[in-house]
This record gives sequence, structure tokens and C-alpha cells, in this order.
Amino acid sequence: MNFRFNNRNWLSVWFLDRYSIKQSVISQKLTICPNVYYFLSLWSIEVKLTDLKLILVDPIPELCDEWRQKFDGIESVSVVNGYFEELAEFDCMVSAGNSFGLMDGGVDLAIIRYFGLDLMDRVQDYILQDFRGEQPIGTSFIVRTGHPHHPFLAHTPTMRVPMSISQTDNVYQAMWAMLLAVWHHNQKEEQKIHIVACPGLGTATGKVPFHRAAKQMALAYKNFLHPPDAISWPYAITRQNAIGAGGDLQ
Repeated sequence: MNFRFNNRNWLSVWFLDRYSIKQSVISQKLTICPNVYYFLSLWSIEVKLTDLKLILVDPIPELCDEWRQKFDGIESVSVVNGYFEELAEFDCMVSAGNSFGLMDGGVDLAIIRYFGLDLMDRVQDYILQDFRGEQPIGTSFIVRTGHPHHPFLAHTPTMRVPMSISQTDNVYQAMWAMLLAVWHHNQKEEQKIHIVACPGLGTATGKVPFHRAAKQMALAYKNFLHPPDAISWPYAITRQNAIGAGGDLQ
């Protein structure tokens, strides 16, 4: 079976099931106008850009064990029991800091020691300009590090100021926000992010138990990889029940 679309109806074609069209192009040798082929090519590129590699890196063996259990079966994720400075390859480092970009403790301090103090200045300038001085939990943004091999940082607060967040869903919110920030970056920027290095979120100062942090991080990543086709209350409730935290839930 052969199909032919002309320049008058290519826009309508684009709003059809893109997967079915792509399969038809491959299996039926679909003859289409250049405009349709161009948009199908863009869609193929978009899919490839979401195929990120995630390196979960932390020096604490117990956290790494929880990651391996919760992320089991996801080929795009690897777990490294060590320090991010020892990684040979990554494009973007995740900074799980606070809402004010004060990077003077924990992994944030290690990041500044590795990339330089100017990075904290850029982070704080971004917070001042785009968030009026306080970056909300559940947001993340990408800034350049100035490093030739590890060019990006995803600043992703898990807490407003250093405090315990053990009974919250802040880890899920942070992980979700970071993934979206990387995804949006890859949609609009020429230099893409292919490999993300991420430490434990909320597991140090935040005092989130390792199994809970790993669960929330894994849920966010799986939800990112498998977005819904439609939104409904049953879908929303199922997702919330899976997270099991937020609001007054403990």
C-alpha cells in the first residue's frame, strides 16, 4: 500500500499518530512531500535527545546498593560508588543544593572546588535575575561551568536552606525538575547534554533515608522516560500514591 501527501495536507498529517507514520515510511516506503519528511525527521531527533545516560555517583556504598535495586533494569542508568571528580565522562553535573545558590558545603562545595568559585557567582546571578533571589524547590536550570570536558551544571535545590527533608517529596521534585531542565536544554541548545552525573539527593543534610531517596529518584526517572498519552484523575492519583509523600503525608 502506498500513500501520497501533497503540500496542502502535510500539516494535518503531522497531527496524526507520528509513530504510525514513521512505521509506514519504513515498511511501506511512503512517498511524502519534503515538508512532512522534514517534520518527521525533527521528531526522530527529538526522541534521540531524550535518550539520556544517567550516572548515579556517591561514595556511600549503602546508597549505591539502594540505587541498584530501585533502578534495576534501566539500561541507561549506571551506578558508581565513588566521587564525581573521578568520572571520566559526563556533560552535566547535578548540584543538589539550596534555593539561594550558597554552594559552601557537601557536594556543592566539592563542585565549586572542582569547577571554580566563578560557577557559584553564575548560579547566584541566575537566581537573582530569573527567580528574584530565591529558586523554588521543584525547579532546575542549566548553567555553563567553563570546563572543556564537563560543560554544564544543573542547579537543583532540594531544600530552601539546610534542613531535614526526610518526610517530604522534595527528592522526587528535584529529580523531576532536573530531568525536565536537561530535556528542555536539549530541545533548544546546539550543544546537547548526553550524560548526566547525579549525586544522592537529600541524603546528607536532608537526612532522607537511602531507600526513600532512591525510590523517589527512580520514580521520577521512570515517569520521565514514560510520559502519559493523556491526563486523568486516576492517572494523577496513581502517580501520587507511588510517590507516597507530599503535603502532610509521612
